[in-house]
Amino acid sequence: MKKIVIKGIIFVGIGFLIGQFLFGEKIELIKKLQRGDTYYFLEEGVYSNYDNIQNSITEYRKIIENKNNKYHVYIGITRDKNVLEKLKQIYKKDNINVSVKEINLYSQEFKNNVEQFDLLINQTKDNSQILTIEEVVIANYEEIIKKQ
Repeated sequence: MKKIVIKGIIFVGIGFLIGQFLFGEKIELIKKLQRGDTYYFLEEGVYSNYDNIQNSITEYRKIIENKNNKYHVYIGITRDKNVLEKLKQIYKKDNINVSVKEINLYSQEFKNNVEQFDLLINQTKDNSQILTIEEVVIANYEEIIKKQ
């Protein structure tokens, strides 16, 4: 009876160690495979040269992401389609053409913050307040997501 218990404990321990070895490093891969929360990024443009960004970008706070040697410039982030339309209209009035990119992110903290900012934007009609809130969203993105 003791031999069976000892063998059982040994086999469970070995199974645990093999599981840690095989799957412990794969947790990041599994997280990437999971679908995150969808955000609407308002993209001002895509540039092949970083210097061109400074020459053509507006005064709005922006996020610059380097993907495949191209610089993607984002000037807005939201999860709410009503807020998305408000932002598009504001930028259109300033003669800024934006395209909308759906991007999945995996941060509960950022999600909560964006949802709170979206509520604030939905409650105001003042464009300058909306843009100020959006600057905070972008700063929040840089603080939370880029540091991950």
